[in-house]
Amino acid sequence: MKIFNWTNIRLVLMVIAVIALFSFTSYRNEHRKIKKTEVVFVGENALFLKPEMVNKLLIEKNQDLKTFDKVDLDLKKLETSINKQQMVQKADVFVSVDGVLKAVVKQKTPVGRVFDETGSFYIDYEGNKMPLSDNYTARVPLLSGEITVVKKEKLSEVLRMINEDEFLKKNIIGVQVLPNGSLIMANRNYDFQIDFGRTINIEKKFKNYKAFFQKAVSDSTLTKYKKINLKFTKQVVCIK
Repeated sequence: MKIFNWTNIRLVLMVIAVIALFSFTSYRNEHRKIKKTEVVFVGENALFLKPEMVNKLLIEKNQDLKTFDKVDLDLKKLETSINKQQMVQKADVFVSVDGVLKAVVKQKTPVGRVFDETGSFYIDYEGNKMPLSDNYTARVPLLSGEITVVKKEKLSEVLRMINEDEFLKKNIIGVQVLPNGSLIMANRNYDFQIDFGRTINIEKKFKNYKAFFQKAVSDSTLTKYKKINLKFTKQVVCIK
């Protein structure tokens, strides 16, 4: 006479039920129809791209997404397409549980603008080229001179520090790169040149400049100078 272990049988039945439920849920999820698209911009700079521009990349060949099942979408391909957009830093594309095709987009941040014989473009946080936008013009320092003689990582480090500091962002409006790699900066409200030197000891030089500026303002001497030399990290040399 066989004795059935009902506990084990119930356990097996429960496992089969869970697998069946999971398979059914996965099937329904994969064949869920796409209801609409939605573009979400993250970060502070949501100005250069319009949602419609990203939507065009999500909808290939003007196809009606409402006829698509989720399983038929190549999300990786869509994500790659958006990431190739020169104003996009990173994009994540997915379908939500309620059938919305979403693109979460972080745009690049411009920290400088270049004018040269080929036209005009921005420099982003990583030192790479970023095209101008028809939607918005960023207020960033204008770059001129031999910008290719400085490593892009060092130049972008200088520009990032300017962009992230409220005082420097309002104060520095131009950066000229000399053939030897030294930087000459222009002030918004005064005619003196800022001789920054090479892209070394960057943070220390900016600290020295801010300390000098505050002292000169309190002494009412800023208008007397033609050049502010920051090459020496232990002192600021002012030339009248």
